[in-house]
Amino acid sequence: MLTVPPLPPLDPPYGWRVVLAAGTRFTGRFHLHGPGTDTDVEVEVERCAAGRLRDTYPVSAHDVEVRGASGALGRLPSAALRMLVEAVWTADPRCRRVVHAVSDCGPNSLAEAEAAGFRHVLDVDLADEQLRLLVAEPEWVTGGDRRLDRVPQT
Repeated sequence: MLTVPPLPPLDPPYGWRVVLAAGTRFTGRFHLHGPGTDTDVEVEVERCAAGRLRDTYPVSAHDVEVRGASGALGRLPSAALRMLVEAVWTADPRCRRVVHAVSDCGPNSLAEAEAAGFRHVLDVDLADEQLRLLVAEPEWVTGGDRRLDRVPQT
Protein backbone atom coordinates (compact mmCIF):
# COMPACT_ATOMS: atom_id res chain seq x y z
CA MET A 1 0.00 0.00 0.00
CA LEU A 2 1.33 3.40 -0.99
CA THR A 3 1.39 6.01 1.78
CA VAL A 4 0.23 9.26 0.23
CA PRO A 5 1.41 12.47 1.90
CA PRO A 6 -1.03 15.36 2.28
CA LEU A 7 -1.09 18.09 -0.33
CA PRO A 8 1.25 20.83 0.96
CA PRO A 9 0.21 24.50 1.07
CA LEU A 10 1.13 26.22 -2.20
CA ASP A 11 3.37 29.25 -1.89
CA PRO A 12 3.10 31.10 -5.20
CA PRO A 13 5.95 33.01 -6.80
CA TYR A 14 6.07 36.79 -6.45
CA GLY A 15 3.13 38.58 -8.04
CA TRP A 16 0.72 35.65 -7.90
CA ARG A 17 -2.12 35.36 -5.43
CA VAL A 18 -3.42 31.87 -4.59
CA VAL A 19 -6.54 31.53 -2.44
CA LEU A 20 -7.72 28.14 -1.19
CA ALA A 21 -11.47 27.87 -1.89
CA ALA A 22 -11.97 24.30 -0.66
CA GLY A 23 -9.83 21.33 0.14
CA THR A 24 -9.28 17.96 1.73
CA ARG A 25 -6.13 16.16 2.82
CA PHE A 26 -5.19 15.30 -0.79
CA THR A 27 -7.02 17.91 -2.91
CA GLY A 28 -7.47 21.63 -3.17
CA ARG A 29 -9.53 24.04 -5.25
CA PHE A 30 -7.74 27.34 -5.68
CA HIS A 31 -8.46 30.75 -7.16
CA LEU A 32 -5.38 32.13 -8.93
CA HIS A 33 -4.76 35.73 -9.82
CA GLY A 34 -1.64 36.43 -11.82
CA PRO A 35 0.40 39.60 -12.21
CA GLY A 36 -0.84 41.92 -14.93
CA THR A 37 -4.11 40.03 -15.52
CA ASP A 38 -7.69 41.05 -14.90
CA THR A 39 -9.09 37.52 -14.79
CA ASP A 40 -9.04 34.88 -12.12
CA VAL A 41 -8.41 31.23 -12.88
CA GLU A 42 -9.93 28.45 -10.82
CA VAL A 43 -7.88 25.24 -10.56
CA GLU A 44 -7.97 21.91 -8.81
CA VAL A 45 -4.78 20.34 -7.45
CA GLU A 46 -4.76 16.71 -6.32
CA ARG A 47 -2.31 14.00 -5.28
CA CYS A 48 -2.42 11.55 -8.19
CA ALA A 49 -2.10 8.52 -5.90
CA ALA A 50 -5.29 9.53 -4.07
CA GLY A 51 -7.30 10.75 -7.04
CA ARG A 52 -8.77 9.79 -10.37
CA LEU A 53 -5.37 8.98 -11.92
CA ARG A 54 -4.20 6.51 -9.24
CA ASP A 55 -4.68 3.44 -11.46
CA THR A 56 -3.77 4.94 -14.84
CA TYR A 57 0.06 4.86 -14.68
CA PRO A 58 2.84 3.87 -12.22
CA VAL A 59 2.11 6.79 -9.91
CA SER A 60 4.49 8.07 -7.24
CA ALA A 61 3.12 9.10 -3.83
CA HIS A 62 4.26 12.69 -4.43
CA ASP A 63 2.89 13.15 -7.99
CA VAL A 64 0.38 16.00 -8.30
CA GLU A 65 -2.32 16.64 -10.90
CA VAL A 66 -3.28 20.20 -11.83
CA ARG A 67 -6.42 20.88 -13.86
CA GLY A 68 -8.92 23.56 -14.63
CA ALA A 69 -11.87 23.50 -12.26
CA SER A 70 -15.16 22.00 -13.44
CA GLY A 71 -16.30 23.44 -16.73
CA ALA A 72 -12.82 24.55 -17.86
CA LEU A 73 -12.35 21.45 -20.09
CA GLY A 74 -8.78 21.13 -18.86
CA ARG A 75 -7.69 24.42 -20.39
CA LEU A 76 -5.36 26.54 -18.32
CA PRO A 77 -3.23 29.47 -19.53
CA SER A 78 0.47 28.61 -19.80
CA ALA A 79 1.39 31.28 -17.22
CA ALA A 80 -0.93 29.65 -14.65
CA LEU A 81 0.44 26.17 -15.46
CA ARG A 82 4.05 27.40 -15.11
CA MET A 83 3.25 29.04 -11.79
CA LEU A 84 1.52 25.90 -10.48
CA VAL A 85 4.49 23.70 -11.42
CA GLU A 86 6.89 26.06 -9.64
CA ALA A 87 4.64 26.31 -6.57
CA VAL A 88 4.21 22.51 -6.34
CA TRP A 89 7.96 21.85 -6.69
CA THR A 90 8.73 24.49 -4.05
CA ALA A 91 6.12 23.10 -1.66
CA ASP A 92 7.12 19.45 -2.24
CA PRO A 93 10.71 18.91 -3.45
CA ARG A 94 10.04 15.14 -3.67
CA CYS A 95 7.38 15.62 -6.36
CA ARG A 96 8.54 13.69 -9.46
CA ARG A 97 5.70 14.69 -11.80
CA VAL A 98 3.18 17.46 -12.14
CA VAL A 99 0.48 15.97 -14.36
CA HIS A 100 -1.98 17.94 -16.47
CA ALA A 101 -4.69 15.58 -17.77
CA VAL A 102 -6.94 16.96 -20.48
CA SER A 103 -9.92 15.44 -22.23
CA ASP A 104 -10.38 18.06 -24.92
CA CYS A 105 -6.83 18.26 -26.20
CA GLY A 106 -7.14 20.56 -29.16
CA PRO A 107 -4.16 22.45 -30.55
CA ASN A 108 -4.64 25.35 -28.12
CA SER A 109 -4.66 23.08 -25.04
CA LEU A 110 -1.49 21.32 -26.17
CA ALA A 111 0.23 24.58 -27.08
CA GLU A 112 -0.58 26.13 -23.69
CA ALA A 113 0.71 23.07 -21.82
CA GLU A 114 3.85 22.74 -23.97
CA ALA A 115 4.60 26.45 -23.50
CA ALA A 116 4.49 25.78 -19.75
CA GLY A 117 7.04 22.95 -20.05
CA PHE A 118 4.69 19.96 -20.19
CA ARG A 119 5.08 17.05 -22.61
CA HIS A 120 2.61 14.40 -23.67
CA VAL A 121 3.42 10.94 -22.29
CA LEU A 122 0.32 8.78 -22.30
CA ASP A 123 -3.34 8.48 -23.26
CA VAL A 124 -5.54 6.78 -20.64
CA ASP A 125 -9.16 5.68 -20.32
CA LEU A 126 -11.18 6.35 -17.20
CA ALA A 127 -14.67 4.97 -16.67
CA ASP A 128 -16.31 8.10 -18.09
CA GLU A 129 -13.68 9.82 -20.25
CA GLN A 130 -10.46 9.54 -22.21
CA LEU A 131 -7.54 11.69 -21.09
CA ARG A 132 -4.17 12.73 -22.45
CA LEU A 133 -1.58 12.90 -19.67
CA LEU A 134 0.93 15.71 -20.02
CA VAL A 135 3.76 15.93 -17.48
CA ALA A 136 6.33 18.39 -16.22
CA GLU A 137 9.27 16.79 -14.43
CA PRO A 138 12.09 18.47 -12.49
CA GLU A 139 15.69 18.35 -13.70
CA TRP A 140 16.65 15.76 -11.08
CA VAL A 141 14.20 13.33 -12.73
CA THR A 142 15.04 14.05 -16.38
CA GLY A 143 18.75 14.78 -15.92
CA GLY A 144 19.89 11.27 -16.85
CA ASP A 145 20.32 9.72 -20.26
CA ARG A 146 16.93 10.11 -21.99
CA ARG A 147 17.85 7.95 -25.00
CA LEU A 148 15.77 5.01 -23.89
CA ASP A 149 15.90 3.29 -27.29
CA ARG A 150 19.54 2.19 -26.93
CA VAL A 151 21.51 -0.07 -24.64
CA PRO A 152 24.18 1.85 -22.67
CA GLN A 153 27.80 1.03 -23.47
CA THR A 154 29.98 0.00 -20.53
